[in-house]
Amino acid sequence: MSLHPKRREELLAHCGELREDDCVDPREYFRSTDGSPRQRKTRQLCSQVAQALSMILASEFDDDLLLDLTVLAVEPAPNESQLLVTVQLDAAEVINRDEILDRLTQVAGFLRAEIAAAITRKRAPQLVFRVI
Repeated sequence: MSLHPKRREELLAHCGELREDDCVDPREYFRSTDGSPRQRKTRQLCSQVAQALSMILASEFDDDLLLDLTVLAVEPAPNESQLLVTVQLDAAEVINRDEILDRLTQVAGFLRAEIAAAITRKRAPQLVFRVI
């Protein structure tokens, strides 16, 4: 933004140098690019689900394979009604990813019920799993 020369002189009299945020409305300058409340709430939901899933997978099952899973990320896929959960196996042994996905889909209903209890939402999101 270019300033009128007289205005520039007035501003320089009050400060040592001019910067890009001078004469800009702070509400516009500090606004984030994805600052809509809906996106913030979706990110908040994803982080709550990730925390809850981490705790559930670490403590609720007798299956060693499920106990060795770590939740890496939870993302909306395509929106907050369905969440993509990325998990990683911590065990050193090599196990087929299809076997892990089969076990996760077997307990998906239980996980969804536990998520519904952990978050405050009208409807619990569907969970889709990806193993890395």
